[in-house]
Amino acid sequence: MKKRSIYLIISVFMMLWAVHSARGQQMPQYSQYTFNDYMINPAVAGTHNYLQVRAFSRMQWLGIDGAPQTYSISAYGPTKDQPMGYGGYIYGDYTGPTSKLVFKGSYAYNIPINSSIRISGGISLGGIQYKVDGTQLDTKDYLGQPDPVIDGAVRSQFIPDASAGIYVYSTYFFAGISAHQLLGSELTKIAPDAPETKGINRLKQHFYLSGGYNFILNRDILIQPSLLVRGMFPATPQLEVTVRGIYQRIVWGGISFRTSDAVSVMGGYNHENRWYFGLSYDITYSQLRQYSRGSIEVMFGLKFNDIK
Repeated sequence: MKKRSIYLIISVFMMLWAVHSARGQQMPQYSQYTFNDYMINPAVAGTHNYLQVRAFSRMQWLGIDGAPQTYSISAYGPTKDQPMGYGGYIYGDYTGPTSKLVFKGSYAYNIPINSSIRISGGISLGGIQYKVDGTQLDTKDYLGQPDPVIDGAVRSQFIPDASAGIYVYSTYFFAGISAHQLLGSELTKIAPDAPETKGINRLKQHFYLSGGYNFILNRDILIQPSLLVRGMFPATPQLEVTVRGIYQRIVWGGISFRTSDAVSVMGGYNHENRWYFGLSYDITYSQLRQYSRGSIEVMFGLKFNDIK
């Protein structure tokens, strides 16, 4: 069974490798994505036996005015008597004069494939509050004329949103696929006086492929390589490869490579199998390195007692 699990995860890795490198996405990114898998894939909601809370703070591209900042908190866990999970999250994403506040609730259901492997399917429903502060923009052209679309006003719009995913997992491996912004809602109120932009200011569907394997070297050391591919059409997908080493399930460290962007170094601590702390630092190697001092991400988690 363990050998078949290895073959399955290798197949997933090969599929992920076939689609690499990404730009221009509308969703935030996380270097410590293995600790934020529920927000990436709603099917994760019921795959653990306990309720947990995770909070993230990410400051991207330090040194650049208006660079992205993301703050999030999520809570999820299983039901007591049924193979189901539930959860919810909220995050704020701020980039210069634009911002969005996203909140969603999730439901997941999992079933066994065999004695050691299970599959889970999940869906998230919620909404997004978009805001553009035109007072922070200087939209005059070289003749000193203002932009006819961005008129200096503060505009906002609320739109519904949905996500869905599938997740396969066992003691040794995990693999999943998910899609976000499924409704493709249009931001008609952001530029209401510009009919030429109709159909352009629309949320694009984003897709995530993920996979990882737990290599148990001995009773103290576990090595976990993982992959994440994120993308939206027609942009080129982005590949992220991470390797973490975990000692006695208490401390961990790792390194991650993100195509066309950065290399991340990370570490964390698990206190009494209840409190989680993580920190990552991204070293930018793209052309932005001339202007940015990298990115910092802080993770905090709390695990409650087993429900099942």
